[in-house]
Amino acid sequence: MTDLVAYGTLFLTAFVAATLFPAGSEAVLVGLLVAGDLPVASLLAVATLGNVLGSFVNWGLGRWIEHFRDRPWFPVKASALVRAQAWYQRYGKWSLLLSWAPIIGDPLTVAAGLMRERLGVFLALVTLAKFGRYVILTLVTLSVL
Repeated sequence: MTDLVAYGTLFLTAFVAATLFPAGSEAVLVGLLVAGDLPVASLLAVATLGNVLGSFVNWGLGRWIEHFRDRPWFPVKASALVRAQAWYQRYGKWSLLLSWAPIIGDPLTVAAGLMRERLGVFLALVTLAKFGRYVILTLVTLSVL
């Protein structure tokens, strides 16, 4: 496997894994770490970049879908949206530190867009969470080798 294919596969898998589609970037990262052909720092950077950009897409979807809140087909009632916005104002940005977590992480990034979290805050917290997860996974993998 060429370096470009390896990095491209890791990036795309990490990107898709951060969206609402199911994918497992961890397995690709571990496989590349075990192969030992590529620098660890580069693998961490590519995985983190792909995962953060995927979360950014979710944030954008949240911002975009909010324009349709007055439509009858919108899936959230106005009263529930007001409650969610109040909750997010209280806990929202810090909940993004869980954006790495399976099942809840991806919806959190959509909610951040819906609740109009500032992009800089969003990117800082999501990058910290995603990078931290990959660092821990890398350390565990390398300690086993």
